[in-house]
Amino acid sequence: MTLMKEAKLGKTTREMLTVAKKEEIEVEVIKRRIASGKIVIVKNVGRECELVGIGKGLTTKVNANIGTSSEHCNLDFELEKARTAVKYGADTLMDLSTAGDLDQIRNIILSEVKIPVGTVPIYQAAVEAVKKHGAIVDMTEDEILGVIEKHAKDGVDFMTIHAGITKEIVERLMKISRVTGIVSRGGAFLASWILKNQKENPLNKNFDYILEIAKKYDFCISLGDALRPGSLADASDWFQFQELLNVQKLVEKCWESNVQVMVEGPGHLPLNHVETNVVLEKALCKEAPFYVLGPVITDIGAGYDHIVGAIGGAIAALAGADFLCYVTPSEHLGIPTVEDVKEGVVAAKIAAHCADIVKLGWKKAKIDFEMAKARAELNWEKQYKLSIDPEKAKEVRERIKPRTEACTMCGKYCVFKILSYLKKEKCL
Repeated sequence: MTLMKEAKLGKTTREMLTVAKKEEIEVEVIKRRIASGKIVIVKNVGRECELVGIGKGLTTKVNANIGTSSEHCNLDFELEKARTAVKYGADTLMDLSTAGDLDQIRNIILSEVKIPVGTVPIYQAAVEAVKKHGAIVDMTEDEILGVIEKHAKDGVDFMTIHAGITKEIVERLMKISRVTGIVSRGGAFLASWILKNQKENPLNKNFDYILEIAKKYDFCISLGDALRPGSLADASDWFQFQELLNVQKLVEKCWESNVQVMVEGPGHLPLNHVETNVVLEKALCKEAPFYVLGPVITDIGAGYDHIVGAIGGAIAALAGADFLCYVTPSEHLGIPTVEDVKEGVVAAKIAAHCADIVKLGWKKAKIDFEMAKARAELNWEKQYKLSIDPEKAKEVRERIKPRTEACTMCGKYCVFKILSYLKKEKCL
């Protein structure tokens, strides 16, 4: 029985109790929102991992991506990135590998990482099709579905399924130019398959079968945004919203089958489109959890896209997005390094926290209040401890060895020292 089915029957499970405690919310609220599809707990029945709730009324979660590529395939390197992501607070991890022994890579990551792990099965189906048939467009429907089932058996907790892109959309896209076309890798694989075979998207056509697999293993379906805009020029266009309308119907099908589902959101959007996109998804998909990449709110941030994504992510989360996929400084440029993963996670965690201060009030703002007191008291050890990256905070303070209690920027003119002296002299 799936977690959603249990929630609809009024049963209280260990997963619900654990998430309720972590989030400081009554378990009955968690149960109601799982039953209505507004909250998901991403966990495969065949795997033990940290229990993470995503959705309405919960803290904003952060995902980190890792994975091999044809340009750089080193499992130890990816595992170090995975450990770094966990260390700096990633709530979930996605393996996007496209090179090497993909089954081995996935299974080692699943065994090494204790947070929920997600995948994009169409990647492996495409890679294997090239090896077996010579081209991505020659993969069969059975091979695609077989990979999804394999990932489920291995214990993957959530999977991106690009079922919203259809033959009609792809054919129209070939007639109406888009500046950056299809930037979703899974979307591009499927679009090329559709055009070559002149058939409907196999993930859409076989969605009922995918739901049967999801029910058996209780993994969460993450409905991929194959037509997300890859530039501001393509933001909020017909293709993006037509896919969202298709996704709306798929969300309903998931709920009818008692399968947990979340919706993936747009990539590149100007600032004034972010809130509208979030509100629209929440309205159309009846508050299904919204998982956003960034959003990336300018196209010229190369090398600094973790900052660009954090700005977009904070606005999206404030508007109601539930789950932020990190963006690293390497976005659009190359495979992320370990340091890039750290920077991406930290930036996204800051964005999530900034939004949660407003969404959840004192529950999240109290740590900022404690930091303010520690700063006023020049309590450096407490400031390090409360920082999102204690090591970095301490390193920055001690780069130039301070000669007083104050920081090296203010020195003897520290405002807190001055006010402390005046208080002692009873001038205040």
